[in-house]
Amino acid sequence: MIRVLVTDDEPLIRAGIRMILSSAEDIEVVAEAGDGREAVELARTHQVDVALLDLQMPVMDGLTALAELRRAAPRVRVLILTTFGERQNVLRALSGGSAGFLLKDSAPAELMRAVRAGAAGEAYLSPGATRHVVDSLASGGAAQREEQARRRLEKLTARELEVLALLGEGLSNADAGQRIHMSEATVKAYVSRILAKLECENRVQAALLARDAGLGV
Repeated sequence: MIRVLVTDDEPLIRAGIRMILSSAEDIEVVAEAGDGREAVELARTHQVDVALLDLQMPVMDGLTALAELRRAAPRVRVLILTTFGERQNVLRALSGGSAGFLLKDSAPAELMRAVRAGAAGEAYLSPGATRHVVDSLASGGAAQREEQARRRLEKLTARELEVLALLGEGLSNADAGQRIHMSEATVKAYVSRILAKLECENRVQAALLARDAGLGV
């Protein structure tokens, strides 16, 4: 079973998420939190696999809670619950080590996919919003970011750059494999090497780096 912590300061939203996730045979909501501080405490005591974390909360906000979780419970995969109105915070959350983000108006099936992806060690960005959000965040200092990103990518092979470009498009391992005629397992191996070479914590950070460097654009 995938053990999930749901964190949101609105009880109705927590209840709705719990109801959706409880309908899945492989997912169990083991705890709920109304603020970031409570989320950190519950994640440590309930052996949580995936934490769904709202950004705007009292006592301790989501970004602070993310940083605390990375220190106190590094094995917990954090998925950020967000709206389009929080774009800059989303970028900070992804850079801070979250496993991705999910829009609050996402369909129930997408919520389950996100939790399963997080539990499997994969990053998840809402497919309908990935390119829009990443593109919208690319404002100010673009030239400097592109130069820095390109320097970091110099250590990659041509094939690794090709795989990284697909990450920048938000493709899963399976979809990337179909695009370049490569098995999903082989793509996964390439992704692991890419993350190690670029010193990225997860594929979300690598995707943002790809976009900064102009790959796939």
